[in-house]
Amino acid sequence: MKTASVILKRYIPVLDWITRYNRDDFKGDLSAGLTVGVMLIPQGMAYAVLAGMPPVYGLYASLIPLFIYAAFGTSRHLGFGPVALISLLVLAGVSEHAEPGTERFIQLAILTAFGVGVVQLLMGLLKGGFLVNFLSHPVLSGFVSAAAIIIGTSQIGNLFGISIPRDSGVYEIMLTLFSNLSDINLIAAATGLGAIALMLIIKKLRPAIPGAITVVGIGILLAYLLSLENKGLNIIGDIPSGLPVFETVAVSVSDIALLWPTILAIAFISFMESIAVAKAIATKKGYKIDANQELVGLGLANLGGSFFQAFPTTGGFSRTAVNAQAGGRTTISSVISALLVAATLLFLTPLFYYLPMAILAAIIILAVVSLFDYKEIGFLWKNDRKDLALLAITFFVTLFAGIEQGIIAGVVLSIIMVTYSSAKPHTAEVGRIGNGHSYRNIVRYPDAQTREEVLIYRFDAILYFANTEHFQDTLEDKIARHGDALRLVILDASSINDIDSSGMHVLKRVITDLKERGLEFIIAGIHWPVRDKLQKCGIPDIMGDHSFFLDIDDALTYYEEKTKKQSDTTSGN
Repeated sequence: MKTASVILKRYIPVLDWITRYNRDDFKGDLSAGLTVGVMLIPQGMAYAVLAGMPPVYGLYASLIPLFIYAAFGTSRHLGFGPVALISLLVLAGVSEHAEPGTERFIQLAILTAFGVGVVQLLMGLLKGGFLVNFLSHPVLSGFVSAAAIIIGTSQIGNLFGISIPRDSGVYEIMLTLFSNLSDINLIAAATGLGAIALMLIIKKLRPAIPGAITVVGIGILLAYLLSLENKGLNIIGDIPSGLPVFETVAVSVSDIALLWPTILAIAFISFMESIAVAKAIATKKGYKIDANQELVGLGLANLGGSFFQAFPTTGGFSRTAVNAQAGGRTTISSVISALLVAATLLFLTPLFYYLPMAILAAIIILAVVSLFDYKEIGFLWKNDRKDLALLAITFFVTLFAGIEQGIIAGVVLSIIMVTYSSAKPHTAEVGRIGNGHSYRNIVRYPDAQTREEVLIYRFDAILYFANTEHFQDTLEDKIARHGDALRLVILDASSINDIDSSGMHVLKRVITDLKERGLEFIIAGIHWPVRDKLQKCGIPDIMGDHSFFLDIDDALTYYEEKTKKQSDTTSGN
């Protein structure tokens, strides 16, 4: 039996490594934590604005969730907190039911975090991490690339200082911009575009310098010294100081009914974004990620954060990369980042009064540029046009129909492709390679030896209701090619890992039909669990005493000996 200590370490990963924590680990975590924390403060506020929330809620979302994930997550480097894509999903989903920035909107956004936490926690406890596999990579890439454009264009108003309705789509935003060029606030445009240019220069020439906090500092200083607020530049204004207090989340069935599509979408997408970057860094650093425990960590972080006014959070690409590069060793780096955010809430919020909204827009736009996955588009163009079509469909549905519609389209397309692929699995007639014991597809290996009277048929998938027709059709096609000379059909079942009731019924019909046509049917290389199912349903009774063989060689040896005996008997007569 597992001891209590082992169980605790399984569900609270921090207990597994904290006893080995040393001074060198702390040095690396301190450097990384401060670096990421400096990034997180302006990004958190920017992503809160993107989510339709007051900037301070970005700091709230960068506090308690980080502490919780540090204890329950399995990634040592994940940069946890608000991210652009999830913030956009919050805005898209919640704004259908409340005006962004209002008390009602904030309440629903926090309730969304609560719901996301519950869903992810249940998925983790029920080992449901596999469910995200139904969202294929091309579909996710198409969705994220479209979301990057939506996020970027959503900040056009703040970047150029013009008024654009929040519910405008990409087309409407660009049309409004070009129709109102004369209304552009030149100070806002210069501030925002200058911030983008400066961050790009810093990234190119001095990547160790935090570009976001640099432009924030310069923007605040210029806005204060030049009184740019009086010249039409929008600034953040007052930010409440102090730590978020514990508050129960107002949960109502009617509100959950309104928000459940958004909750499910964020629960899945945030996990996929988080697990993708966590696995990438873990592979480079030589440790493993437990997907189900990650769901537990994400779920508890969102659930716990919702009681301290946090909107949905997850692991971000850029902060995770910076954390690893800056020397982070463990999740203590996240704790240090959270402590820096806490210090900002307690003592430094007045310093952000003059922060221009155009600066926050610049930070968001530059952050999401990397989300546009042009490399995947090029890769699929060369290697898989079918997956490219999936990417394109998801991309355009998301871009022109909306975020939630894009997610639904992506999930439906992924399920359709999984079903189609499993309904049309690879099959092959195989032949012997030389005088050895290897059997290969005769299409791939034209020199593979076959015999007119024997068909060796391989089916490379589980046999279940969706592909039984394909099984029958392809087998019949190969039987027809052998013609009247055929005497034996060997099913190479080495790739059939499971069979359902539909598969059993079809197999019975195939065996009976072949028997009536004077053809013998035997099975080679079958897995024991599948063999047990076939025995229970009576298939050996139809096939005869010699039904299953260890491999193809055994099946052929049996057939040859049987044929020889029959020939000897005939000759004796």
